[in-house]
Amino acid sequence: MSDLTEIKGLFSETQKTVEALRSDVEGLQGKAKDFVDTDRQEKMKADLAAKFEAEQKAMQDRVDALETATNRPGGAGNSADDAKSAKAFDAYLRKGVETDEFKAMSTSTQADGGFMVPDGMEDGIRKRQRRTSAIRSVANVVSFAGGTYDVMMERGDAGYEWAGEKSTRSETDTPTINRIKIDLHELSALPKVTQRILDNADFDVEGWIVGYVGERFSRAEESAFVAGDGIDKPKGFTTYSTATTDDASRAVETFQHRVSGANGDFASSNPADVLVKTFYDLQGAYQANATWLMKNTTAAEVSVLKDGDGAYLLRDMMNGSGVFTRTIQGRPMQVADDMPTYTGTGALGIAVGDFSAGYTIVDGKAVTVLRDPFSAKPHVLFYATKRVGGGATDFDAIKFIKFSS
Repeated sequence: MSDLTEIKGLFSETQKTVEALRSDVEGLQGKAKDFVDTDRQEKMKADLAAKFEAEQKAMQDRVDALETATNRPGGAGNSADDAKSAKAFDAYLRKGVETDEFKAMSTSTQADGGFMVPDGMEDGIRKRQRRTSAIRSVANVVSFAGGTYDVMMERGDAGYEWAGEKSTRSETDTPTINRIKIDLHELSALPKVTQRILDNADFDVEGWIVGYVGERFSRAEESAFVAGDGIDKPKGFTTYSTATTDDASRAVETFQHRVSGANGDFASSNPADVLVKTFYDLQGAYQANATWLMKNTTAAEVSVLKDGDGAYLLRDMMNGSGVFTRTIQGRPMQVADDMPTYTGTGALGIAVGDFSAGYTIVDGKAVTVLRDPFSAKPHVLFYATKRVGGGATDFDAIKFIKFSS
């Protein structure tokens, strides 16, 4: 509402200026016969015209600034400083202009080159990633400014004993502490656009970068969170060791799996049993927040499996928000296209568990953009980077179905 009020005020002020100028012009015309110096008369007319043009330009500049702040993602709630930063960043994207005002913002400049994007634009990139990434929507996502994020996890339970009032107390077992390190890696995208398009005021530079970078980052992250090898990228949860042993006796940093009963396929008899049993391999606390993840082709195969009563295992259920979602054992199923196909021998084709406990995504605190108008002329390159890491944290929270005999 304040933006609309200010725009109305601008037009009101301009109207008053126009009326004053019109009065001056009329007075000038009425007294024209008194002037003997026609050059002086023409100069006064030119001065009035220049004053009018300057008033119009000032009004248009202020209106453009308000529209830019209003239309930018998250712009409705921007402060005056946010609007200045966003306007300066837009000038940097279009023309490479690095204003003193922009450089003075210590939070906007990266020591290794490039500029941190304004908050509204970065929020747009992160929201797009969450909307398109199945793993981000269920995993634990944290922000961290350093290079390595440490997670301390207990393994095993503290011991105890019952004892009488005068009985001797014995030393009890102590749980072990497992330190897990999640390194942050650089993820980048390099979109390009012609300078002519950037010169077009109607071209939404920020919206284009948000869409392009958000999509590329989301695809790369999704693949790494599932199958990344941990070298210069996050370590995917399907790349850790697995074993058939239960939570109490399994080796450190090892997930549990059940075999399907056939190589690259479900068992020929009672094929749905493995899904039910794998779900109940989860401890109760993890079942309550569990999600199923599988590739779309695997989901198609699961959709025709039936339980002992002849009912399909994959069902539709209305969640708390009133939206229908596909479920197995009452827990939601999401398609993750980077999950291994079940037809591969020994593939970990289905995962189920509490991913908010079992897998952690670590985001660096800034997305940066470096403008490069030289390397691909007549195109301008935008080198967008962020730092992100990912790794398993609780190896009891996720279970797998391994398609093996």
